[in-house]
Amino acid sequence: MDISVVVPLYNEVESLPELTSWIDRVMVENNFSYEIVLVDDGSTDGSWEMIVKLQENNPFIRGIKFRRNYGKSAALNVGFAAVKGQVVITMDADLQDSPDEIPQLYRRIVEDKYDLISGWKAKRYDPLSKTIPTKFFNAATRKMSGIPNLHDFNCGLKAYRHAVVKNIEVYGEMHRYIPVIAKWAGFTKIGEQIVEHRARKYGKTKFGMSRFVNGFLDLLSIFFVGKFGKRPMHFFGAMGTLSFFAGLICVFWMIADKLYDIAHGLKFRDITAQPLFYIALVAIILGSQLFLTGFVAELVARSSHDRNNYQVEETI
Repeated sequence: MDISVVVPLYNEVESLPELTSWIDRVMVENNFSYEIVLVDDGSTDGSWEMIVKLQENNPFIRGIKFRRNYGKSAALNVGFAAVKGQVVITMDADLQDSPDEIPQLYRRIVEDKYDLISGWKAKRYDPLSKTIPTKFFNAATRKMSGIPNLHDFNCGLKAYRHAVVKNIEVYGEMHRYIPVIAKWAGFTKIGEQIVEHRARKYGKTKFGMSRFVNGFLDLLSIFFVGKFGKRPMHFFGAMGTLSFFAGLICVFWMIADKLYDIAHGLKFRDITAQPLFYIALVAIILGSQLFLTGFVAELVARSSHDRNNYQVEETI
């Protein structure tokens, strides 16, 4: 099979007939063998009934229904597990992503040998309250992830090599960082394509301003887990050692200073009367706690079922 299209959706009953018809037309025009995997994330507006109806008229449509709303990341992860296509395309169900972009995305994966192509909606039909925070969010993600060529990490329209979606796990609200997750999994050939951003035709957006706060926290989480997930002592141990010895040096300096003053008959203060003593004490305690946290984290990491789960590209 050439292409699998994964569409996570929540209360998008109005757009589904037009979207699936549009995808079908593009596939037929380009002679692609395909499947459309519609993942209903607990919709309450009749979306699942519409999926069942559409599937009766188009055998290439497959449906997955959640009992309740779990979020976009869960829908994508389940969709990725179900796909069979050589190239996997993800897009939103609100018709803001154009299926006409699919042939070019497919070509870049197959012919140019990219692992992942992320869409970039250079011209957006969104208010400034959304576009300005998005620019800051993407700039911070580029800096922290080490993927400088992507301008729109959260674009729903992406293309993947089959091996990518079968070797990554998307959870929580990590769908924003799929390129980062793919990079940490060893898929480093990541490209970008300018795509059309269409104005929403039906319904209303499901995301609020809280996603930017949550998104930044998720970025910190994925950065830490990706870099130190299998060696947490490298982080906690380094920070703990630095804090402990900084506090210890301050204590030795205060003791030496007091002994010097005593030896030379100078006026001196008790060590415990100095603010620096309490700062040093806190640093020593904090350093010890960080170091112990590193030990505990190492024990947890070594007990993990996937501690030796390494992704092999190929064998001969």
